[in-house]
Amino acid sequence: MGRRSITGGVRAKGSNRIQFDFEFEGVRYRPTVERIPSEANLRRARKQLEDIKARIAHGTFNFAEEFPDFRDLKEVGGTQAARRTCNQVFDDFVAHCESRMAKNDLAFATFETYRKLLDSHWRPEIGNDIFEDVKYSRLAKIVDAKRFIKKKTHNNIVSVVRCAFEYGYRDHPEKHNPASSLKCFRLVKKDRKTPDPFTIHEAEALIAAIHRDWGEAQGNYDEFRFFTGLRPSEQIALRVDDCDLGQGKIMVSKARVMKRDKDRTKTGEDRIVELCPRALEVLKRHLALRARLKLQGLITHDDLFFRDNGRPIRDLNHPYDRWRWTLRVSLKARYREPYNARHSCVSWNLMLGKNLLWVAKQHGHSVQTMLDVYAAWIEGSKESDLQAIRQAMESSPRARARIASGGGLTVADLASTGACATSAVSSPDGNRTAPSPHQPPEFGTDLALEPTQTGLSRGMRLELYGGKGGTRTLDPGIMSAVL
Repeated sequence: MGRRSITGGVRAKGSNRIQFDFEFEGVRYRPTVERIPSEANLRRARKQLEDIKARIAHGTFNFAEEFPDFRDLKEVGGTQAARRTCNQVFDDFVAHCESRMAKNDLAFATFETYRKLLDSHWRPEIGNDIFEDVKYSRLAKIVDAKRFIKKKTHNNIVSVVRCAFEYGYRDHPEKHNPASSLKCFRLVKKDRKTPDPFTIHEAEALIAAIHRDWGEAQGNYDEFRFFTGLRPSEQIALRVDDCDLGQGKIMVSKARVMKRDKDRTKTGEDRIVELCPRALEVLKRHLALRARLKLQGLITHDDLFFRDNGRPIRDLNHPYDRWRWTLRVSLKARYREPYNARHSCVSWNLMLGKNLLWVAKQHGHSVQTMLDVYAAWIEGSKESDLQAIRQAMESSPRARARIASGGGLTVADLASTGACATSAVSSPDGNRTAPSPHQPPEFGTDLALEPTQTGLSRGMRLELYGGKGGTRTLDPGIMSAVL
């Protein structure tokens, strides 16, 4: 039977040192520290040794940090393995995120953003540094050096390093994580992009121009987005079986981001969108086009929207490029992002006095978002504008013209291809030419050809932020409609 230690593994070593005695990874060590071996210091040393043994048992003990002056430190087993670099921690963090993504616990877009931010901002700066040696001041200087970035970019850069360090410090719960002290900026209303919706006449002119420049498939895609208000990622993920022509509704339950399909929307909630007569007209016309291309063997997928050659739209670059070219080159109008088609649809519904709860549900918003973001655009609506919106949501101007002429509106009208005559105007992809601006578009709108409605605004956009003097203040009826 072995002799029991009466010193508790701690004893005086000379007049100014204290020696610890413990076993680490199967090897007995007796390191010393410079400390007068008084009774009080020996008691503290015994408590320190108990803590060391507890960390050894949990696998979190780092010999080099506890006894940095130990003469045979290089021979201590596991010391180098414990001293990981930031690159090694980042690699482990990325692998962890990839595993979460495979289990549908993390979106692919989030994973890609993490990986790119680490590669571009953090690995070049601290990748080769010892992870546990990185101090808050070092991290703060790296962030502060990026002076010409927006608040949202700053927050993304800070957020990813905080996540990576939090993951790395799970091996050292007894230590302070320096990245946890990095702060994100608070985003206020003016830091976010203000909605810049189109008037109904501007939208009709743009729809007509896209039909004319790019043909039926692209024209239907953009016309549909104006009158449904779908998010772009939701629209390109729609499938044929999401459509119910009988009830005039579509199911929105998924999205496509960075060429990856997600089984959920941005908000994580499925919704059913009721189609206005104009959107239903576009959908019927588009399904007829799809059926023709499928018979020709050009479509072998179930996606609702597609390119003019029948291939599915895998990312948003394709429709964005055509939208941009038509606005800037064909119409020479002030550029607005495609997302403003969604803003336009929401604004039009609010201008018409639609129930706020219904509009919020249709577009996947909260009522508070409706009031915060869109309420200001109701102000100053003219009756002529409201009448134009009502007519546009009922049917296209061309369909109304046919009905007025006594010809009626048939299924053939909705499914007709109506190829336009073209003139030599080069387009970005070189595969199509834009016709004369005086050629009436088959699937666009005749409003674009009326002298008083031609062209889009080339001036500055109206900046409205609500608040004092805004619609919610001046018209309490809006708030009462929610209650």
